[in-house]
Parts: sequence; C-alpha cells; structure tokens
Amino acid sequence: MDPDAYLAALPDAIRDDMKQLDAAISKAMGGLDRVLWEGIFWGGSEQRIIGYGQYRYVGRDKKEGDWFIVGLAAQKTYLSVYVSAAEDGVYLARKYADRLGKAKVGSSVISFKRLADIDLDVLLELVARAREIMAPV
Repeated sequence: MDPDAYLAALPDAIRDDMKQLDAAISKAMGGLDRVLWEGIFWGGSEQRIIGYGQYRYVGRDKKEGDWFIVGLAAQKTYLSVYVSAAEDGVYLARKYADRLGKAKVGSSVISFKRLADIDLDVLLELVARAREIMAPV
C-alpha cells in the first residue's frame, strides 16, 4: 500500500485532518522520501505510518537499521506525529511541547485528537527543524 491509498482508506472522521497534515508535512519535508512503513513496531502492535525522510541508526544491540525522520499515523482515538530528531540531547517534541497546543507529548511523539487541537504552524516549525538536523541540504 502506498501513502495515498492509506489516506484514502481512513475513516471519514479523520481522513481530512490526516490529508491536511500529510500535505503540510510533505511540503516541509519536500524532496525527501515519503513512504508508508507497515509492520509490528514498538509495543508489539501493527502500525501503518507515513514516513518522511530517512536516516540510518545503530541500536543498543549494535544492529543498524533505517527509520523515518518524521512519521504520521492514525491511531484508534488520536493522530500521532513521530519526530526522531533531537537537539542538545533533547527530542524536539519535548522542546516544542509547551507551544503545540492540546497534545500529549512523549519523547519523540506528539498525539492529539484532531488537527484543530494543535498549532499547525508550531508543528511545521518543529518538522522543519527536524529536517535541518537530520537531513541537511
């Protein structure tokens, strides 16, 4: 499945917010890959995440892998934006947490019920900074 098919298959209640977020994040990450990541990730749950950009990492077990810089996913009751970038040892999601609006923020994830709950301009500022850090031009 590609990202556009994933978005088209989403329930009506969240499809428009997801499409708007996808368009805005795609623009901010312009020129970098946009790929649907599918599989069983953290927590053992099956996920579908639109990933923007890609980087190579080395895990604690010394194995290497590829992962997205920014990811967008629809969960059961909320939307999630994953941001892999950190600055000065702090994940960007945490650095921007107090400016994002009505969102639950973890180390590298921002979750919210609907697009109207967050400040999209701040989210896009965060995404642009993640791109600068992880995929310099």
